[in-house]
Amino acid sequence: MFSAITSFSWCSFIKGIYLLPLIALPSPALSFSVLSVGDGDTVRLEDGSRRVTVRLACIDAPETSQHPYGDRSRTVLRQLLPVGINVSLRTQTTDRYGRTVAEIFTDQGNINQQMVQRGQSFAYRRYLKACDASQYLRLERQAQKLGIGVWSVGPNGIERPWDYRKGRSKNVGTIQKYRCKDIGSWAKSQQLLREGHSYLDRDNDGEACESLR
Repeated sequence: MFSAITSFSWCSFIKGIYLLPLIALPSPALSFSVLSVGDGDTVRLEDGSRRVTVRLACIDAPETSQHPYGDRSRTVLRQLLPVGINVSLRTQTTDRYGRTVAEIFTDQGNINQQMVQRGQSFAYRRYLKACDASQYLRLERQAQKLGIGVWSVGPNGIERPWDYRKGRSKNVGTIQKYRCKDIGSWAKSQQLLREGHSYLDRDNDGEACESLR
């Protein structure tokens, strides 16, 4: 009898070990197609008639006004996620802007991690606990060692996006403000966004004044 109980407990223990990864990191689910890429960490997806804005989890890419790194980051993400490609999500939460925060996957693997590996984004330490933190940090150190992307200026890298946003918010009261209806064109609104007029991007998806399209 003791042997039977021991055998049962051991089998249960082994099964529990194999189940742990599924509990800690659920498999990617839901299939979407890419509509557009706003910046280096924001994309628009659709699933039939439903459209969602996704903020890539656990990374922080340079702002579009952090020239030239913001534009380069967006270009790389567009290459990884061309319009129409099918993706799956590992969803974490919804942020204060109503965006879905998630890791994005294609046949090429985890896109969030690839952005860090290519030096086009930083590991977002403040929110890393929801992802495989050690993997993100390892990929960041690898890009830093190679001196690519945001690390091309030296081992310290460019100003972190979160610090850049803080500095920009302090100065927003000293610059001229525009209204979308007075700008005249969508292209002009994107130029103003790159120059630091972030208030024109109300939903924080990397695109200003969508009503002008």
